[in-house]
Amino acid sequence: MGDNNQISHIGIVIDGNRRYAKEHGLPTFKGHQKGAEKVEDFLKWCKESNIKEVSIYCLSAENLKRNKEALSNLFSIFKHFFKKFIKDKKIHEDKVKISFIGDLSLVPKDIRELAEEMQENTKNYNNYKINFCFAYSGRLELVHAFNKLRKENPTKEITEKDITNALWLKSEPQLVIRTGDAVRTSNFLPWQTTYSEWIFLNKMWPEFTKQDLIDCIENFNSRKRNFGK
Repeated sequence: MGDNNQISHIGIVIDGNRRYAKEHGLPTFKGHQKGAEKVEDFLKWCKESNIKEVSIYCLSAENLKRNKEALSNLFSIFKHFFKKFIKDKKIHEDKVKISFIGDLSLVPKDIRELAEEMQENTKNYNNYKINFCFAYSGRLELVHAFNKLRKENPTKEITEKDITNALWLKSEPQLVIRTGDAVRTSNFLPWQTTYSEWIFLNKMWPEFTKQDLIDCIENFNSRKRNFGK
């Protein structure tokens, strides 16, 4: 990539949908709806900024411990969003590869089938990449990788490259943005973000703007990255 500060891959932790709804006197699911709409905007802004790959933390494995009503509302929104994505001609025109990073066995069958359909229909594309971190846990990903390596060759000494190749997501974001005013990584891509630059914003995800993305990219470009050297 040449320049250390050239961004090709952004990670985003879309936090604050529920608090946004509460602050605006809205039902919780309305906050998640606004958040889903914002994801569509964000992907468009990333394309305009020539970002080729985006990893979105949209559902953690821990989120699946929420109550039945909350999960039902969430899955209804995801279902609507994914169906819209499947019908979007721009995905095919722009040759966008869609991947789901996580354990899809943990989600309802209809959601899993939509995810698998999107992956299958876009698997040969490579102009842009969207990684939905869905039913995802960084620790779960590492456990999966270690077990896979142990099963394949129990006597081999494991290298960093082996672990990277066994992960669900093998690429690494240069920049990770987290909305929602929390300053923590919340189990998001722990291996892949070892040398990522993090930016934490004190606004809720539905409030995120194109100017916020531009500001984050400019902030990133102003940083000196020496990778410990």
